[in-house]
Amino acid sequence: MTVVSIPRRPLARMGRFSGLLAAPVGRATVPFYLLFGFVTTLTAVGLVMVLSVSSVTSLYVGQSTFFTFQRQLVWMLVGLLVLVTMMRFDYNGLKKYSLVLLSLSLILLVAVLVPGVGVAANGATRWIAVGPINFQPSELAKLAMVVFAASWLADKVGSEHSARVTIHPVLLVCCVMSALILVQRSLATPILVAVIAFAALYIAGAPLIPLTGWSLLSSAAAALVAWQTGYRRERIQAMWDPWSDPLDAGWQTIQARVGISSGGISGLGLGESRIKWGFLPEAQTDFIYAVLAEEMGWLGAMFVLVLFAGFIYCGIWVALHSGDRFGQVLAAGITVWIGSQAFLNIAAVVGWVPVTGVPLPFLSVGGSSLITSMAASGILLNVARQIRVQ
Repeated sequence: MTVVSIPRRPLARMGRFSGLLAAPVGRATVPFYLLFGFVTTLTAVGLVMVLSVSSVTSLYVGQSTFFTFQRQLVWMLVGLLVLVTMMRFDYNGLKKYSLVLLSLSLILLVAVLVPGVGVAANGATRWIAVGPINFQPSELAKLAMVVFAASWLADKVGSEHSARVTIHPVLLVCCVMSALILVQRSLATPILVAVIAFAALYIAGAPLIPLTGWSLLSSAAAALVAWQTGYRRERIQAMWDPWSDPLDAGWQTIQARVGISSGGISGLGLGESRIKWGFLPEAQTDFIYAVLAEEMGWLGAMFVLVLFAGFIYCGIWVALHSGDRFGQVLAAGITVWIGSQAFLNIAAVVGWVPVTGVPLPFLSVGGSSLITSMAASGILLNVARQIRVQ
């Protein structure tokens, strides 16, 4: 296959919203259709599972069985609108907004820590309330990290082998952002931000030896922070042996495994999960994959894994065949972000890593995660539109 860049068509001068009203930039390609199919299918599966799980969890707090589902449906529709909007604009226009997006995300991360502004839940303060809506700024921070790193590194062609020019500025922003999120009692999200930063640096051609050194140092720091914090250390120990504390730290892992094993090959049937009836905490967010495996069985669980694998494969393919450095880093960063988050969530559900608290992209309940994931997917689709396979 020969891949060539598609000339970018100038947008008609139709005022402020010309980018949305004009025809999309580029032309649809096979990777574009595949990526769009993966994203929409995952979102549809997630909506079905949210209906199944939340019909029970909503009752516990005195709400309608459709309350959470209706909210998630609204978030999905908003997310689709954002996805289509990001898909239609030329992604190169994001360069001039990279610092604005980064500044906004940092301001919001600081605002979460201000008493009276940040909203606490489950012992952590990670949300900002805007009327009836709770927004999680750390989700926006992932997108801001991708766009900033891509914008910064795209302008450093010819200086890739200078750590001072490439690695140090990106990691400085990564450290500041990660520190603000870490104060919010979240370790998994700073890890994801760091993974995005290192992926962007790698695909941009940053010097490998110092990049490897910084990655090892970051991994050691994350391990030290995890081990020095009591509840995180308990989660690590519960990963190795959940039965050492079956009623506390190991409870979620045990119940998730019970649900997965109960599903068998074909599952108990949609809506027939048992663990969602109060046995598995956070069943509609962090552990929705366990309920899916119980109701849809090994076949359903593998179907979701295949969808994520296809998303990752197409995303990397688009990154490697993008016609410019900005598109390459954008596509790679978004793909690594979604792929790594999906891996962390599913690996925690099956007990391969400690419970992380990160949602499963496109499936878990939550407007912040869903909308930012779909916005990022829209950008990835935007890049995919501007390559052509002959």
